[in-house]
Amino acid sequence: MQDIKSQLEAIKKALLQFTNGATIEDIRSATGLKIELRTMQRRLVALEENGVITSTGKTRGRLYFHSQIKKKPATQESASDILPLSSESKNILAHVSRPIQKRNPVSYNREFLEQYRPNKDSYLTEEELDRLASIGKTNKPEQPAGTYAKEVLNRLLIDLSWNSSRLEGNTYSLLDTQRLISFGEAANDKSDTDAQMILNHKDAIEFLVQSDENIGFNRYTILNLHALLSNNLLPDPAASGRLRTHGVGIHQSVYEPLAVLQQIEEFFELILDKATKIKNPFEQAFFIMVQLPYLQPFDDVNKRVSRLAANISFNRHNLAPLSFIDVPGDLYIQGMIGIYELGRIDLLKDVFLWAYERSASRYAAVRQSLGEPDPFRLKYREQMRALIADIVSSAQPPKEASAKIRMAAGELPQSDQAKFTEAVETELLSLHEGNFARYRITPTEFKKWSAIWQKK
Repeated sequence: MQDIKSQLEAIKKALLQFTNGATIEDIRSATGLKIELRTMQRRLVALEENGVITSTGKTRGRLYFHSQIKKKPATQESASDILPLSSESKNILAHVSRPIQKRNPVSYNREFLEQYRPNKDSYLTEEELDRLASIGKTNKPEQPAGTYAKEVLNRLLIDLSWNSSRLEGNTYSLLDTQRLISFGEAANDKSDTDAQMILNHKDAIEFLVQSDENIGFNRYTILNLHALLSNNLLPDPAASGRLRTHGVGIHQSVYEPLAVLQQIEEFFELILDKATKIKNPFEQAFFIMVQLPYLQPFDDVNKRVSRLAANISFNRHNLAPLSFIDVPGDLYIQGMIGIYELGRIDLLKDVFLWAYERSASRYAAVRQSLGEPDPFRLKYREQMRALIADIVSSAQPPKEASAKIRMAAGELPQSDQAKFTEAVETELLSLHEGNFARYRITPTEFKKWSAIWQKK
């Protein structure tokens, strides 16, 4: 049996092979070490604390890098290419990108919540609120609450479940998620935890959309939303739907949330009270995305609760839902850390504004404008067309199609592979009898393929 020093050396040597980062499973395989997963995690923590390695992401999506490898900080350098950032946001990004050892520990600032006055103070400007209202409106403004969400529910279940899970490091692809939600077919090469997380999202979304007028910013809704999202994922099953009774830490942050149950209870109630009083649905949604994770009222799954809870406002007013399509995971996390450590909302607000516009463009029944073509889809137009035509014309089932897409994506530059995969999967899930001809597919081919994909 190797001693600890030998294990650490093996890990360092293995990481030099991975210029683009490695998962913990990659490291175990490359080192050949026969040690438990928890032991491997302890070794990685020790190396990171000593500055030998670095990491990005969280949970199963975390990547580890050897410090000698000059990895490209993709989120920071390409953020402005992905979504526009204000100068304030760039300053926050610079702060949270510093090594954790160079950031001063901070604790919960109660004034951040207490000084907010519903309908007098606003995180979003009037101009931003008007813009969101314009792009978020649907053709169902006078219908009963939830009418629009129910109309797009089948697609919303897949989009929101996948994107929210992806932001937590879930490794399911969009097609994997579609198969799991629509057909109950779990991916053989993914973990049970990933499948559970997605199924929990499905249950939680259905709870918000299909339930009655009791859904709102109240204890009943938020506690049960947490119970659904955390089902079978917490070490203590009784912690689902219950406010935490102990302190918690935040990965890659120097923020220390409240640890006293009485205080957690007090500020949890204050968040719900203030959120309920906010009249504007967009301000209400963003307020809950800021304040709920900042308090960290639950043992875990706090950000997931806040992302789905934001949709309570949109559901109630029949506005386009927010499904976090294309949101860069690292940028979202950095926006949250900016709130945790600085009490500054700018970076998360830029992410929220951009994310809502992306989501609304997918769900709005009538768009105000067609907008500009997506440069990425334009760049790979022919590759996408040929691949989709091949999948449909040969009537490939979802599992085989997913493998073919990954193979095709593997021939592209690494920076484009994930986005290409998502773009093709999105197109396949959006095909219907009124748009398949653009891929030079015959009606007979489409009918045969569609029957396979809709088979339950």
